[in-house]
Amino acid sequence: MPRWLLLQVLSLIVVMSIVIFAIGELLTGAAHSAVETLSSDLPVESIQFPVNAENNVHAWLAHGDRGNGAILLVHSMRSNRLEMLSRARFLNAQGYSVLLIDLQAHGESPGKRITFGFRESESVDASITFLQQNFPNERIAAIGVSLGAAAIVLAKHSFKLDAVILESLHPTIEEAVENRLKLHFGEIGPLLLPLLLSQLSFYLDIPTSQLNPITQIANLNSPLLLISGTHDTHTTLPETERLFIAAREPKEIWIIPGAGHFNMHTYAGRVYEQRITAFLHHYLRQ
Repeated sequence: MPRWLLLQVLSLIVVMSIVIFAIGELLTGAAHSAVETLSSDLPVESIQFPVNAENNVHAWLAHGDRGNGAILLVHSMRSNRLEMLSRARFLNAQGYSVLLIDLQAHGESPGKRITFGFRESESVDASITFLQQNFPNERIAAIGVSLGAAAIVLAKHSFKLDAVILESLHPTIEEAVENRLKLHFGEIGPLLLPLLLSQLSFYLDIPTSQLNPITQIANLNSPLLLISGTHDTHTTLPETERLFIAAREPKEIWIIPGAGHFNMHTYAGRVYEQRITAFLHHYLRQ
């Protein structure tokens, strides 16, 4: 190999290594942020409850009418409980109690790295335990978006939810990362996938096989509504359909025309509220 070509190859390897390192750090680095006080149209109580001996979940709780049910709201990656605020408003207005949480390493909840649902699932477990203890006679549901949906699916399932709504959920971590690499780097993006996955496994100290919702979704044992958009390039329609097939009955799927990988409530508005209300009313107010 000519010396100049060898130098170019070595330079390319160095550049790719730096890029992969930067992406890995960006994907797994904590997303802490202060969460501002809500306006008076949704009176909430700022609370904390333990995940383990070291960490707490930071959350907001809004009480509804007794007997109407309680709903856990779980945000997407690199976000916080504010993302779920619009959902909390319309659900609480219908009498539901709502719990909005910051997942570990997000918002005000402690944590060193984002783990794509693995450790975030502990936040979900702790939140369900909190709701069961504080609303012992209520039916309980959960709504999760992207990372929040993965955290619900990957939770230990020592509990049984009365209804689950999962939005923009990926089936495997490999597909989730590959789709994002394609968006940022085009057709060469998938070539970086093995290096990035090995780096994620190193950062998180867990095998990536433990980050695949499709292998766990049948363990939900809860009525499921799966939501995605026709224009979602982060989680494609065939990927969503595979998740739906893997889930157990009773289950429903709602594909929103024109929607991408963003806030479905913001996009679909009143139609979203009507669909969510019908599903929750059926299972929480039987």
